Amino acid sequence: MNGRIKLGSWLLLSLLLAACATMSPDYEEPTVTLTSFRALPSEGMAPTFEIGLRVINPNAQSLALEGVVYTISVQGHELVKGVGKDFPVIEGYSQEDLTLTASANLLAGIRFIGDMMQAPTDNLEYEFEAKLDLQGLYPSIRVSERGNFNLNSSPR
Repeated sequence: MNGRIKLGSWLLLSLLLAACATMSPDYEEPTVTLTSFRALPSEGMAPTFEIGLRVINPNAQSLALEGVVYTISVQGHELVKGVGKDFPVIEGYSQEDLTLTASANLLAGIRFIGDMMQAPTDNLEYEFEAKLDLQGLYPSIRVSERGNFNLNSSPR
């Protein structure tokens, strides 16, 4: 039994050392920005959206995305939630534009419309949150972007 504990300890230690060897002390977290958000023609009742993201890789190592999970909320209502996978590898010191497609949460949309009818406002707050899962031992990247838009402002 004592031999098994030693063997298990050595295996765990070697795995930890291998994991640390792959992490670079100069690793800088990639930057992710929301570049576009537009409605697409939909065939069903739920509207469909196209979401554009720009990922900037400030490191020498390539960045391989396993997948993306994201949500879009307006006035605190989680209207869109989706996932994506099969993205291109982002080479070192480069950037890549990613396109995600998502459908709206119909029940959350109905609640949002109900709240808007009870307390109308011209200024809407939005929040975009995403988690990008990286392959390998690097931590996931979490992105949150908040802002607002005015329904009465005219486009320029």
